[in-house]
Amino acid sequence: MELDFRKDPSILTTIVDAMAPGVFTVNEQGQFVAWSEGAERITGYSSQDVVGKHCDILEGANCKGFATLAELLRSDTPPTGMCDQECKLLSKDGRELFIHGSVRVLQDERGKIAGAVGTFSDITSIVQANEKIAILEQQARGQQGFERLIGSSQAMREVFRRLKLAADSDVTVLLTGESGTGKELAAAAVHAQSARRDMPYLALNCSAIPESLLESELFGHIKGSFTGATSDKLGVFEAAHGGTLFLDEIGDVSPAIQVKLLRVLQEHEIRRVGESKNRKVDVRLVAATNKDLRKLVADGTIREDFFYRIHVFEIRLPPLRERREDIPLLVDHFIHELCRSKGRTVDGIARDALQLMMDYHWPGNVRQLRNAIEHACVTVAGDRISYLDLPPELRDPHGTSLADVSSDLSAEERSERDRIIEALRQTGGNRTKAAELLGTSRVTLWKKIGRYAIEVPG
Repeated sequence: MELDFRKDPSILTTIVDAMAPGVFTVNEQGQFVAWSEGAERITGYSSQDVVGKHCDILEGANCKGFATLAELLRSDTPPTGMCDQECKLLSKDGRELFIHGSVRVLQDERGKIAGAVGTFSDITSIVQANEKIAILEQQARGQQGFERLIGSSQAMREVFRRLKLAADSDVTVLLTGESGTGKELAAAAVHAQSARRDMPYLALNCSAIPESLLESELFGHIKGSFTGATSDKLGVFEAAHGGTLFLDEIGDVSPAIQVKLLRVLQEHEIRRVGESKNRKVDVRLVAATNKDLRKLVADGTIREDFFYRIHVFEIRLPPLRERREDIPLLVDHFIHELCRSKGRTVDGIARDALQLMMDYHWPGNVRQLRNAIEHACVTVAGDRISYLDLPPELRDPHGTSLADVSSDLSAEERSERDRIIEALRQTGGNRTKAAELLGTSRVTLWKKIGRYAIEVPG
């Protein structure tokens, strides 16, 4: 049986009504002329509810689904093709529906707007599912970090737990751990999560300031108190009043300074150099060290009473070798932070390069890893960091020299190494072009460069 829509238009109507998407037409004033059963199923509005009424009947305070259609009908130069849009409609029972629609403006033979025809589909479930996924991803990201600290290992989750406990109180905190483990970031995180977050946060590295000037930096001085004191100076304790003071390398301060710090912690007051009166201060202290303070107490370098006063709540930042499972997270974080800031479109890191980073012992911890990625962001030629983009100390941690490698090579291998070096020289270190010049694949070339300990030019 042949279907002829021209002889029997009801056939077309039946087909349109059977379609899952909603189909509608409006006149030049934006009033509904036709409304399919699919549109009724989606919105709950029947043809009798909408035909003859303006299309804004389906709009609510947060739902402007037909606003674009109304604009098209008022336009002096309407588009000739289909206009796609995702928007919201209001169902008859008051629900907000997310829809994807397509509209085409109809014009008569004189080019005057005669109305429009459109279709739309309900994508509410898809949008809601995506929103749930986004929430879960956000929660997952939250579990991988605390402020600017990154990690999802058990060791770092314990660090985050203790940082949160510290932030919720006003206790004196001692951050311990090797250099480069993130003690500075941890101190800033405690302040940012605390009730003092809106007050000053100051940091001072005690080992970076000469002993003769440290007291003045900490407590301030008055004019004329010593040679060069031409005016009064505010110390960091007063400057941080109401907020948090981070004293790094606390293990390097002298016993004389320890006595003065002990008075601040016990009495909550300071005395400027050259001044006889005390000044009240309200400061939360976070201290840090990469030294064994207990050993320094035993040696007499650190006063025992001072040690117990700052050792109220210790948080140990683990070295990177104790949380290797965090390395992929850190690598990804630093690639986005460092490579993209330099305008490099780097999407990730090659598997062999990541494995090298997982196996490396990282004496400089996270700071060294960050520097390694920054180095790679400068040398990377493609969209992924390769083994050869990493710093030499990672690729050859034992310092193997070219001469050491050469002594173990056969004449044929030495000749091959020389050819690779020459190809890299000719191509300015471009491994892809060098591989083409040598008639080999880039992966094979990478492996041979590593095997022969070849330094790739800048």
